[in-house]
Amino acid sequence: MNPIQVGVLMGSSSDWDTMQHAVQILQDFGIAHEARVVSAHRMPDDMFTYAEAAADRGLKAIIAGAGGAAHLPGMLAAKTVVPVLGVPVASKHLSGVDSLHSIVQMPKGIPVATFAIGAAGAANAALFAVALLASHDPALRQKLNDFRAQQTAAARAMTLPA
Repeated sequence: MNPIQVGVLMGSSSDWDTMQHAVQILQDFGIAHEARVVSAHRMPDDMFTYAEAAADRGLKAIIAGAGGAAHLPGMLAAKTVVPVLGVPVASKHLSGVDSLHSIVQMPKGIPVATFAIGAAGAANAALFAVALLASHDPALRQKLNDFRAQQTAAARAMTLPA
């Protein structure tokens, strides 16, 4: 079995509706991954242990989704050198804008790549992780090129009503 290359973390199980889109992309590309709930607020020791061990475990990227206060991506990034890709999860009160602002405003020295709110952001974070891995894997790079060519062909095939 391939070693896990990407961790997909979320602050609670309710984030799965969004984060499953990242997992689906990783599955489609055959990327070994794991998906876990690791709350920055309810499980800080587990979160720190995960982040501190990520590089030694061979992780190449962590996709972290969080809603509301959205501390998970930044706290992970503070404790690991593995790239953290932040996905704001829509909250019922502020539609994810609070999450977006929290993730995108990391202090200097705590980099978190930040993606769109919701499912599109989760999918794009996974595609970004695929691109990171593809930079060292010609077969994966070809799969990514094929995926993009399929997207282009689908867009060209769209017709507008007359």
